[in-house]
Amino acid sequence: MRHDLYFISMAAEMLGMHPQTLRKYERLGLIQPSRTIGSMRVYSREELERLRLIKHLVDETGINLAGVQRLLSIAEVMQRIRPLMDEHALSTGAGRRQLLNEMRRLNEMLGL
Repeated sequence: MRHDLYFISMAAEMLGMHPQTLRKYERLGLIQPSRTIGSMRVYSREELERLRLIKHLVDETGINLAGVQRLLSIAEVMQRIRPLMDEHALSTGAGRRQLLNEMRRLNEMLGL
């Protein structure tokens, strides 16, 4: 399997963003690029896709960065819930408990 990694300048150029924007998103915890031994940021294809989503949410839908953080957190919980909805996972006590924990976490994020 091929893992493409891009330095910050190339990632920013590919995304039509300024490198400072990528650094800001990292400071806010929206992304977590890997680092080389020399501490240079490198971005994977997955990080680039996440950045494209963030850019779309900010530029096209007008969502502010706090809203983007919340949406991404909710999406991460939903990704963890999806496999728990499988009939086999629901048939075990551990699977049901994990699903309930994730649902509680989601409710807390939504303020419910």
